[in-house]
Amino acid sequence: MPGVNREMQAIEALLQRRSARALTEPAPDEGALELIFESAARAPDHGRLRPWRFIVIQGTGRTRFGNLLADHLRRTQASATEETLQREHQKAFRAPLIVVVAAITNPSVKVPVIEQILSAGAAAQNMMLAASALGFNAMWKTGAPAYDDVVKTALGLAPKDAIVGFLYLGTDASAPGALSRPSWRDLVQRWGD
Repeated sequence: MPGVNREMQAIEALLQRRSARALTEPAPDEGALELIFESAARAPDHGRLRPWRFIVIQGTGRTRFGNLLADHLRRTQASATEETLQREHQKAFRAPLIVVVAAITNPSVKVPVIEQILSAGAAAQNMMLAASALGFNAMWKTGAPAYDDVVKTALGLAPKDAIVGFLYLGTDASAPGALSRPSWRDLVQRWGD
């Protein structure tokens, strides 16, 4: 059967995907990033709105991003200690490359905003799969800064826009462990039978 090997490779990639626990250099280079972003742009997109935006943070940009995370914590938790603020700053160094995945939402179009956000989420998933296929790995994080208008504005987004994730990309620093997943059978319910 033509295509069976290719189909099995795709299924195998899906079944083996896991989030990294720790990431290190090297990060995806420009060629790999192009493929990752090309994969993201293939996400389902109701209405062809192309709501996805990708903000790349690496090099010295990670220090600025760490400052932004720490400033957010300082603004929202007055009791945060210096140690806690430093830990928050260090989140920017979880990986050599961070991509902020956002949905530039347009509430005035026929496509509901939730579908625009889901499309950006699908783009993020495509990026993680592409990174894995290229020999890299990723972590998808959010947290309170993803929903903060000041953080959004600092990243060049509007308050109405949605950050669907901070994707941390790099080379997996840990050996693949046993992946504990629920059985799909526990997640499926048949209706109408």
